[in-house]
Amino acid sequence: MKPASPALLRNYVDGEFAGSAATFDNINPVDGSLINRVCEADRATVEAAVAAARRALQGPWGAMSVQQRAAMLHKVADGIAARFDEFVAAEVADTGRPVEQARQLDIARGIANFRTFADLAAGANTDAFEMATADGAGALNYTVRKPLGVVGIIAPWNLPLLLLTWKVAPALACGNAVVAKPSEESPSTATLLAEVMHGAGVPRGVFNLVHGFGADSAGQFLTQSAGIDAITFTGESRTGSTIMKAVADGVKEVSFELGGKNAAVVFADADFDAAVAGVMRSSFTNSGQVCLCSERVYVQRPIFERFVAAIKARVDALKIGYPGDEGVDMGPLISHGHRDKVLGYYRLALQEGATVVAGGGVPHFGDARDRGAYVQPTVWTGLPDSARCVTEEIFGPVCHIAPFDTEEEVVQRVNASDYGLACALWTTSLSRAHRAARRIHVGLVWVNTWYLRDLRTPFGGVKLSGLGREGGRYSLDFYSDVANICIKL
Repeated sequence: MKPASPALLRNYVDGEFAGSAATFDNINPVDGSLINRVCEADRATVEAAVAAARRALQGPWGAMSVQQRAAMLHKVADGIAARFDEFVAAEVADTGRPVEQARQLDIARGIANFRTFADLAAGANTDAFEMATADGAGALNYTVRKPLGVVGIIAPWNLPLLLLTWKVAPALACGNAVVAKPSEESPSTATLLAEVMHGAGVPRGVFNLVHGFGADSAGQFLTQSAGIDAITFTGESRTGSTIMKAVADGVKEVSFELGGKNAAVVFADADFDAAVAGVMRSSFTNSGQVCLCSERVYVQRPIFERFVAAIKARVDALKIGYPGDEGVDMGPLISHGHRDKVLGYYRLALQEGATVVAGGGVPHFGDARDRGAYVQPTVWTGLPDSARCVTEEIFGPVCHIAPFDTEEEVVQRVNASDYGLACALWTTSLSRAHRAARRIHVGLVWVNTWYLRDLRTPFGGVKLSGLGREGGRYSLDFYSDVANICIKL
């Protein structure tokens, strides 16, 4: 499947596509081939985008009702749906993920994000309180939602359209204007989204797109801009810390969804086959490049050996191949640079004393895929909880499986992490599920499932995994200033 993107991806500023003097290559991780070249936004381009967004707030966009904005976002969703195959092709080319995943998850979820947040904003309620006053006349207090202003959006490469629209949709639904920067590794669907915004008649300056890198490039320029009112970012914890420092002097709103070293816990009473299938999904989906993936797996001792053997058999049977291959389970990592990082952990695990149950290296195909960024899905046992491969986020198709004895023990071990994004529990005991889920210090706990979540529920992490909550009304709370109006009767 060939991408539908042009040879040159441009920035989108103030309703127009604009080139730049500097460009960079967008490389296909499947075979190392050139997909297209991308215009890198300089500081002047970023500031022009911020200024255009500021003007848009004073123009027709700022005068629209929430119902009118919601209708516009539904039109954007229709535009993505009309170009569905183009979006799939662009997403697959940038990331190398299986075509069916892009079709069923990435693009479908991008459409759903616009529809869901449009409807949530249009139907959102606010508070009203009557109060007594000394003169007996009383007063009425009620709240209103106002746009934050100009929101800088920095999206990651692992689920490019899904996570970009997860931020763009509620920001626009709440009446903000945005300047979005996709990852330099996955710029294509963001550019297609700009085309859809343009075609849907979104007013000039409401949605702006700038391409580039982080430090000394578009990402840094965006976070340092005085015209930005808020920043929302998904990515590495260290980058989140850098952004927080950049916006601290302006006391600007931030929302961070950062890294994770997520655990899966399998109790002896779990539905064994369902737990095996669930851990396979939670550890190896998208080549392990999902912030919610389980890299730490704890299995109760009575079923530990059987569970490890079952996982090994399933991992050995995974089909690694071209994105369009029938039945392909796993594609490459996003880039050769990221592959080097993951392979560094593969080597480190051996140095730390891990037993390699499956994988541990690079697959060899004898064709163009050998120029790609593939690694083998990998399973380890035998490491202590203090090992770096058990404490540090790897972000690849890998998990370490360790035995545990008691519920109290495993809860303490799961919580003994600098991260706190998600955890998956597998048990048939309803009381244990409720009890343990409340004690695990993460933002999201799944019981007997993984990656299942209503878009109206809160999402976010604790500790190094993030700050703030998005999703449903929680997104409306972040992307709005909630003001109180008090009227003396």
